[in-house]
Amino acid sequence: MTAWLTPRNAVAVVLVALLALLPFYASVTGNYFLMSMFTRILILAMAAVSLNLIMGFGGMVSFGHAAYIGIGGYVVGILAKEGIGSGFVQWPLALAVSGLFALGVGALSLRTRGVYFIMITLAFAQMVYYVAIGLDRYGGDDGLTIHKRSTFDGVIDLSNRTLFYYLCFALLLAMVYLVWRIVNSRFGMVIQGARSNDRRMRAIGFATFRYKLTCFVIAGVMCGLAGALLANHTNFVSPAMMHWTRSGDLIVMAVLGGMGSAFGPVIGAIAFLLLEEGLSRVTEYTNIILGPLLLLVALYARGGIDGLLARVHRG
Repeated sequence: MTAWLTPRNAVAVVLVALLALLPFYASVTGNYFLMSMFTRILILAMAAVSLNLIMGFGGMVSFGHAAYIGIGGYVVGILAKEGIGSGFVQWPLALAVSGLFALGVGALSLRTRGVYFIMITLAFAQMVYYVAIGLDRYGGDDGLTIHKRSTFDGVIDLSNRTLFYYLCFALLLAMVYLVWRIVNSRFGMVIQGARSNDRRMRAIGFATFRYKLTCFVIAGVMCGLAGALLANHTNFVSPAMMHWTRSGDLIVMAVLGGMGSAFGPVIGAIAFLLLEEGLSRVTEYTNIILGPLLLLVALYARGGIDGLLARVHRG
């Protein structure tokens, strides 16, 4: 077996090929619900990839990462409500607000570690969640309906569901590639070194706080993009987008697929959301089944699905 032809790479190639061909299958069978479901999976996979950047490679376990999904979505929704429908305004502003929020959260939380870091990120996410509930003009707890998707002056038509699917697909691949380039750069090596031994990295001259803060902001911006896409996909935003349980789902996706792997969270997002959808058709107690399954993965499949495939190659 050649160096590149491994089970991990084979699974990644097959998944990418299947995702690329899915709209053709939907058009032939007329099953557009499947394409809609996978559009959502692609978007949440982006959020999981962004979380994996800081958690899998940087050791920063954020329990409030879904806040950036909500921020990106609400920026799009609020601007649409106020009559600003241009994606050239909505999307850059969604990324900017997400980045600024990540900068503020990171500047405070990265001065701590362990459970304190987790609790601070959770506290900030819950703060944004309750702020969204209090926005009566924009639906409050009931959420806000977006009557028209972002417009790009004829450059791209997001109302075309096939085109929107491929946009999400292309952005996901670009995000995976960006994470791969980051973690294999000098910047990424410092982040991974700080995860292993922050004190030693500082002793040899690296300002690890600045590196980790930059990484934290990049992850927030990437997740904010996922939020903007999700708002356009569902034509709806609500505080539930940024609830702590959504952050928990993103962590599960990253862990299930394999932390510390650029493509692992994509596998995890597909596996988790398909399993969730399948179980919801059988029983309303999906979490009772999902919980033990995920516990078994955490106990016996160290490194998630990606790690399992790597062990198959080695063994």
